[in-house]
Amino acid sequence: MTETFGAEFLARWLAAVAGSVDREADRLTELDSAIGDADHGANLKRGFAAVAETLAKEPPGTPGAVLTTAGRQLISTVGGASGPLYGTLLRSAGKALGDEERVGRERLAEAFGAGVEAVARLGGAQVGDKTMLDALAPAAEALRESFAAARAAAEEGALATVPLRARKGRASYLGERSVGHQDPGATSSALLFAALADTAAAEGEEG
Repeated sequence: MTETFGAEFLARWLAAVAGSVDREADRLTELDSAIGDADHGANLKRGFAAVAETLAKEPPGTPGAVLTTAGRQLISTVGGASGPLYGTLLRSAGKALGDEERVGRERLAEAFGAGVEAVARLGGAQVGDKTMLDALAPAAEALRESFAAARAAAEEGALATVPLRARKGRASYLGERSVGHQDPGATSSALLFAALADTAAAEGEEG
């Protein structure tokens, strides 16, 4: 029987993301100080803390509603580019899930795939441009295989941004000077999928 997940699972995941971002905020800001505005960690920390608080106060009833609520909260709370981008990722994934009360891992992978496409459209970026997509796109695809595979793909994608020259976002203004730095957006994207794998493992779901 294929394991399925309800709204509570996704709410626990986003609470885990909030905790992870809180712990890693300084590192994200340090990465962003090299090629961005030095606010990525602080912005995401504030945004995901607000998401966790909102979901705890009024838990949505479906997985799709959890994601769309989280996406709206990020867009309204987080400044800079990361709020609209992460908000679009989650809102689009939530809309893709519709009103389904429980979803399997492969269905979740499809929804994240829709979210990745929406992020690409919004930012005008593609894989290889040294953005969050370098972690998000391979992770969403690998989620079809397993939660652990998605985590590994996101982490590998984030590391793979180091030698790249940025072609989108604030870092692109640096030209060749962007080479040699890990992209902060790809790094925070990897945190999302690490938290997802941890949340699944805590439920005894490794697949």
